[in-house]
Amino acid sequence: MLKKGMQIGLLLFGIFFGAGNLIFPPSLGFQAGNQFMPAIIGFIVTGVGMPVIALIVGTFNPGGFRAEMNRKISPLFSLLILSLIYLSIGPLMAIPRTAATSFSVGILPIVGNGTWQLAAYTILYFGLAWWLAITPSKLLSRVGKVLTPIFAIMIILLFTLGLTVFTMPELAMPIGKYAGAAFGSGFIEGYNTVDTLASFAFCIIALNTLKQLGFNSMKEYYTSVWAAGISVAVLMSVLYMGLGLLGNHFPIPAAVYHDPAINIGAYVLTQASYELFGSIGVWFLAVMVVITCFTTSVGLITSVAEFFSQEFPIISYKQYVTICSLVSLAVANLGLNQIIKVSLPMLLFLYPIAISVVVLIIVNKFLLLSRIGMRITVAVAASIAVIDILNQFAHVAWAHSFISMLPLGTSGQGWIIPVIVCVFFSLILPHKISGDVEKVIDI
Repeated sequence: MLKKGMQIGLLLFGIFFGAGNLIFPPSLGFQAGNQFMPAIIGFIVTGVGMPVIALIVGTFNPGGFRAEMNRKISPLFSLLILSLIYLSIGPLMAIPRTAATSFSVGILPIVGNGTWQLAAYTILYFGLAWWLAITPSKLLSRVGKVLTPIFAIMIILLFTLGLTVFTMPELAMPIGKYAGAAFGSGFIEGYNTVDTLASFAFCIIALNTLKQLGFNSMKEYYTSVWAAGISVAVLMSVLYMGLGLLGNHFPIPAAVYHDPAINIGAYVLTQASYELFGSIGVWFLAVMVVITCFTTSVGLITSVAEFFSQEFPIISYKQYVTICSLVSLAVANLGLNQIIKVSLPMLLFLYPIAISVVVLIIVNKFLLLSRIGMRITVAVAASIAVIDILNQFAHVAWAHSFISMLPLGTSGQGWIIPVIVCVFFSLILPHKISGDVEKVIDI
């Protein structure tokens, strides 16, 4: 039981841990300074805790989050929100970001910066990803057992050696957003990993892999699901903490930090590899980053194609794989910083909704909840998310006033208390339903 769960956990960890997982922790570590611990804890809450809980919750239902939201809210809502999630974690943001990150951090130092270099690399990158994604039944053997252990060992080696070499006698004061709210800023930064949204997709891969392995009883199945979730949580937390500490102790010149064209996380990974491994550092970094990002791309392409081929079977799974790969190829050529810049508003909209859905599903497993109340809960989360986007990106005065009035609003978490209140009202409003699933999976 535990062996099967850990095998699946290793596969899921490999496809979870990608572009944002590499570059955001070192950047957080540097900016947080002596407030590193509250910042990294906030990051782990949204970057590890929420994704793993969402993964486990989704895997317990054979229909995944689609079936859960159909029953608790509405089929139209579940189709629309899942389509947006799959597009955001797919060809419009997360998949292209894996290619852009691996090029910027790993390949650019070798081949140089230029339009044709990026284009040539992304063509090769997505060509190989397409080849692996068209045979999803082989993901466990190719990704989980081969590629994932390689990049995990390389990352651990990098930050372990780094923490013995780059020791600073006194940590600096936090800078930027971390100076005012270290935990809240880390919490929001965890959104950028996109892993909670990815959990909505990856539970499909988890279910398919679980069915391939086979089980003798429901107890064995549940134990394997928990073992997989715990394995993912431990591995991701260890790597986040190590990469964050590496950035926390790595000396970065002021000119680098103030240059908007330089990605701090990428800079830390690049310079640390050069200083630790000398002339072979450039190749060490390239292999580590490319494999790390590539495994995530394959998992995401597979998940997106499976979802859309099930919901919109007008073309085949393989054709969706091809379309997803081609669109991702085009978006990746915009460059890393541009992709990150345009992705945050979408994340700020989708994350409160996704987390609210997960909370409702969990509570409903133990208590009867009103379907009307659950609809209101999701509507409130979406409305506050839209207002917060207007506040942060459009600088609308009334939106700023409204968000400032909310508890935790100034830290970007203004939706949390209203959602909790709505969940409470879901306990007392009429038309309650249970969260039981009659049949979990064919074993």
